[in-house]
Amino acid sequence: MSEPRESVAIVVVTYNRADLLAPMLAGLGALDPLPDAVLVVDNASTDHTPQVLSAATNPGLQVIRPESNLGGAGGFHRGVAAAYEQGFDRIWLMDDDVIPAPDCLGVLLAQDESCLMAVREDTAGALVEKAAVRFDLANPLAIRPKTAMVETEYAHRHLMPHRVEVHNVAFEGFMVRRRVIDEIGLPDPSFFIFYDDVDYALRARRAGHRIWAVRDAVLVRQLDFDQQHDLSGWKGYFMYRNLFAVHLRYGENALVRAKPWLITAAVVALSPVRGGRAEARNVIRAMRDARGMRVVPSRSVD
Repeated sequence: MSEPRESVAIVVVTYNRADLLAPMLAGLGALDPLPDAVLVVDNASTDHTPQVLSAATNPGLQVIRPESNLGGAGGFHRGVAAAYEQGFDRIWLMDDDVIPAPDCLGVLLAQDESCLMAVREDTAGALVEKAAVRFDLANPLAIRPKTAMVETEYAHRHLMPHRVEVHNVAFEGFMVRRRVIDEIGLPDPSFFIFYDDVDYALRARRAGHRIWAVRDAVLVRQLDFDQQHDLSGWKGYFMYRNLFAVHLRYGENALVRAKPWLITAAVVALSPVRGGRAEARNVIRAMRDARGMRVVPSRSVD
């Protein structure tokens, strides 16, 4: 007799993107095998997301609706905690703008690994997997620690080996076994948006877990990537703060841990000709607040 398959809960975080959420939930309903539960954290959406969720027919659908927007990080913290408390063996994290191929879950479950990534492509079939195959926190001259990605190492999905080890993940197709959560705890809600997934991958790898991007686990991204945010706006603050926090937490030497201070000084010095006062204020505030995030979260899953 074959072993029973591990139970799986999918955790989706959404906010005001009902028109993306509806086809995404339909895609989850077409999976074979089906997940045991779908937990949707609706971050207090003000559009017609509640109506989409009321009409959804996914087996095991659960809706978690905080009173306020917790951000992606807070939403994943809340959703993973709920799935963990319900005893699922594996938890699969997704945003509301991706649709898995019908066999994607089965492909991942066939891998006897604790940390896995589905591999993203765009609606035209082009590889757009940005998980890092090199994430350098040892070289102080690497302004951006992500120095190579799956999509830059392999031009097309068919050129990838069966699986590729990655150094960070996106909470957009990342699957984790509960024993990893036992060891490292939950995603850190204090990030709000950006780098919460990077932080979690670094914690998992430092606990000895390897992370594998699985070539044949296909996840289709419905939107183009847009990482060119206004660094003088609110998203810019979080991008700076959370990048700095990652360096302060995990920098492998004093020079790398000093990089946030150097970046702050450079942004402020260049602000009269680039970025202006708003970005300078953002980066100063980000540096101040990142210092309060230097300690890695406890392993508690409460």
